Amino acid sequence: MGAIFLTSDQHFGHANIIDYENRPFTSVDEMNSYMIKKWNQVVSKKDKVFFLGDLCIPSRLYSEIIPLLNGYKIMVMGNHDCLSHKRYEEAGFEEVSRYPIILDDFYILSHAPLYLSKSMPYVNIHGHSHSKKMVGANYFNVCVELHDYEPVNFDDIKAGFALE
Repeated sequence: MGAIFLTSDQHFGHANIIDYENRPFTSVDEMNSYMIKKWNQVVSKKDKVFFLGDLCIPSRLYSEIIPLLNGYKIMVMGNHDCLSHKRYEEAGFEEVSRYPIILDDFYILSHAPLYLSKSMPYVNIHGHSHSKKMVGANYFNVCVELHDYEPVNFDDIKAGFALE
């Protein structure tokens, strides 16, 4: 495997998200094309991508969009992800989880931010809140609005949370 990337909340096909989040696109087609291009510019076929929910709305687009995206794709389901594991796997995800995943024994990957106190020794990498950042040093939001609509390299995230 190559590098590890994380991302969330593309909302491919969701016209209203353009207005809800003030995305700089004039149409769904423009938004979809731009995000596919950005994904494939940073993610190679040998890379691993943790997708933290809400990729496509409507869900029928999964089978159209997923094959266009580079990488070994792992999904942590979001609040708009209501298909069965089998349907996501048929669309092109190699792994699917309804629950958060712990990566490197320190990073909790979830769709929505989880409660963490400042005394907890973990970092929550999450999506769901789009352009809003959680208060606290234990959070990293990978929503596309905050990262020029492309996946974030895990090494860059880890560099911001230097372990003692």
